[in-house]
Amino acid sequence: MKSNIDGVVPSPLPANGLAGKKILFTTFPADGHVNPLTGFAVHLKWLGCDVRWYTSTKYEEKITGLGIQHYPFKKALDISNIEEHFPERKNIHGKIAKMKYDIINAFVLRGPEYYADVMEIQQEFEFDAVVADCLFPGIPFITDKMNVPVLSMGIVPLTEYSRDLPPTGLGMMPDYSWFGKVKQAGLRFFSDRVLFREPNRVMHQILSKYGIDHMNSNIFDIICKKATLLAQSGTPGFEYYRSDISKNVRFVGALLPFRKSTKKEAWFDQRLNRYDHVIIATQGTVETDVNKLLVPTLEAFKDSDVLLIVTTGGSKTNALREKYPHDNIIIEDFIAFADIMPYADAYITNGGYGGVMLGIEYQLPMVVAGVHEGKNEINARIGYFKLGINLNTEKPKSEKIREAVKTLLKDKQYKENVTVLQKEFKLYDPTNLCAGYLKEMLEKRAAPVRKIVVKEAETMS
Repeated sequence: MKSNIDGVVPSPLPANGLAGKKILFTTFPADGHVNPLTGFAVHLKWLGCDVRWYTSTKYEEKITGLGIQHYPFKKALDISNIEEHFPERKNIHGKIAKMKYDIINAFVLRGPEYYADVMEIQQEFEFDAVVADCLFPGIPFITDKMNVPVLSMGIVPLTEYSRDLPPTGLGMMPDYSWFGKVKQAGLRFFSDRVLFREPNRVMHQILSKYGIDHMNSNIFDIICKKATLLAQSGTPGFEYYRSDISKNVRFVGALLPFRKSTKKEAWFDQRLNRYDHVIIATQGTVETDVNKLLVPTLEAFKDSDVLLIVTTGGSKTNALREKYPHDNIIIEDFIAFADIMPYADAYITNGGYGGVMLGIEYQLPMVVAGVHEGKNEINARIGYFKLGINLNTEKPKSEKIREAVKTLLKDKQYKENVTVLQKEFKLYDPTNLCAGYLKEMLEKRAAPVRKIVVKEAETMS
């Protein structure tokens, strides 16, 4: 496969000189947006930065537990429970329709609200830079209106369009043939002008209202190009080749949550040593419908010759235990992956980016089944790079899961591919690379931070 870079792994830039810098973290209110940034936030504190964090009160305990001051949403609508705030979303069917709805209501419309809150924060905390997850819709306002540099953290696969690829958001794998490129060019046009016309139009209207140049581009490009630098989680080996990759993109390795050192005894079950094969299944903490992935997985392997370990994230754990009391099944709310992944032979997941990063870290071939919330793009890469098998659905059948796992255990190519990628990941030092890029960004900033009066925020919101 072609590579996005020349094969030279970046060395961490010296981060000395960051002590005393004031850094504001800003994140969309979801686990997959907050958790991957916690490791870097703690690292900056260790370097002597004054780190503070703006996001939903849902994450206040987590953030203050890291010794970081938390700023809550004030003018911004807190949509940490999207179904609660938008009950009509349940009646929207089709992945494209739901994606458009989410882009407009959860992201685009929240941008001005985040901007108003961040300007108010600046009155008491004159931050030197902002670290934001790459889907935080306040980024264009912070860079263009506040003249503050933003290090965007790529917590999903790279979203910007490329002349070499199909459009972002559809979960399609690339075709680098002449015919494939012609077809993909047509699909990009169709995606911009038809599928995502409404989200693009709303984004353009809002940015124009605030005097922000949207470059007449699509929303996926805007969120990439408006960042001063984009620290992309992962490595070139887990991203499609792009001949036109933006100059502000930096691969930094796997962005993983902060892990507290603990003397707590590791989780263990004697059955780990009794079975020839161990399978882990999870659908993260956000997805609460156990019938999508966990139940069909349990049905696939009950009374089988493999040990199946299921982590529910707290969703219906006791009910599942009662229904599946089989000796070869372990069901828990949560188990530290560091305790069980070294024993595993395969990993079944809906495709959250953080979980996939962990699967790669532990060299586990994967069966992935997820479509919404950008999982289709993540899972397409799993299939394309043959790190596992993508089932291309939110609700896989038990027999499909069983056959996919059987293939992973039989065909060693998947294990070999994920092992090669894991070795590439190990060459990257994520927190030090990000700190170095933050320093580079601060040194190159074109103008000092302008203090903006709260009246402007109130007027514009």
